[in-house]
Amino acid sequence: MLALLGTAAFAPLPFSVAQPGLTANVLGDDKGQPVISISGAPVRKTSGQLRMVTIEATGPSTDIDLGQVIDGWFRTDRAVMPRDAVYPGGGSDAQIEQHNLDEMKGSQDAATEAALSYLGDSPDKVKVGLHLADVGGPSAGLLFSLGIIDKLDGDGAGSDLTGGRTIAGTGTIDAAGKVGAVGGVALKTQSAARDGATVFLVPKAECADAKSKLPHGLRLIPVTTLKGTVSVLATLKKGGSLPSC
Repeated sequence: MLALLGTAAFAPLPFSVAQPGLTANVLGDDKGQPVISISGAPVRKTSGQLRMVTIEATGPSTDIDLGQVIDGWFRTDRAVMPRDAVYPGGGSDAQIEQHNLDEMKGSQDAATEAALSYLGDSPDKVKVGLHLADVGGPSAGLLFSLGIIDKLDGDGAGSDLTGGRTIAGTGTIDAAGKVGAVGGVALKTQSAARDGATVFLVPKAECADAKSKLPHGLRLIPVTTLKGTVSVLATLKKGGSLPSC
């Protein structure tokens, strides 16, 4: 019996362990290169920060044992998830990395289209380049769109969207400006608070998950569209009434 228990304790299990990952200010630089570069239109100087957030998960080829699973279940800065839920398509580490990079590229294209459409600018005249190394997936789409808008137009009156704050958030974006749900929001709020954010933009459908482990001092604002998000940020600057989770 002891031998069986010992074997079970160290046998690899089909789980992945996730934790808060890096964040990046899309209005700033990444490895010496602007995250957002724009040509064909005047670019305004911004203040404040718009921080996209990530989670880090053990890879599909990483063995997780029972001890790590139990430890993850009892920690607020870890989440234990079935490996198939984290990597539904399967594949090797290299294949998954390439898939995530492809999703990031598609997300950047949609973010650019949504932002320029919101501003009424033509993609034939205004060219946007997005650079963020070592990050994959589509969940930074909303923040990319907001960053483009802030650099080109701000709040429409020459002021920053952020009001000088450090604002973080997550959410996919489509070309029409609709904000979509992502995964791991409870961990992403922790990385946002760790890196100085006081406001977190979350897809409305994921309010409950975001509230489950919400760090003290971080304000959740639910959003559903790009236009609505810009309006919410303008209201935040004025100190008006805001939606909450």
